[in-house]
Amino acid sequence: MKDSEGILKTLYHNFNERQADAVLAHMHDDVNWPNGWEGGYVSGHEAVKAYWQRQWSEIDPVVEPLSFETLADGRIAILVHQLIRDLSGQVLSDDQISHIYTFENGKIRTMFIDRHGL
Repeated sequence: MKDSEGILKTLYHNFNERQADAVLAHMHDDVNWPNGWEGGYVSGHEAVKAYWQRQWSEIDPVVEPLSFETLADGRIAILVHQLIRDLSGQVLSDDQISHIYTFENGKIRTMFIDRHGL
């Protein structure tokens, strides 16, 4: 868990700094990623990167991990503080939600958003 926790903390930092390639380097080639902004899921590095670029051109999300938990099935659940602003700085949402990760061969394979938190 400690290795995964450290990786995930770094990935949140890189996401908040808009360093998409640094985040994608830790994802499985066939990653399945939630499109929390538009709905549904996207698969693969190029689709995830394109999704983030669309998102960042319209809104300014900042996501900070608050706590980590390893679930019975081995997935990692992270309670996060998610602050989303429009590009003028107006707060659109300010929530705590859970992100649940599955790893495969040391890389993120899937992420699920639980809007109810941990």
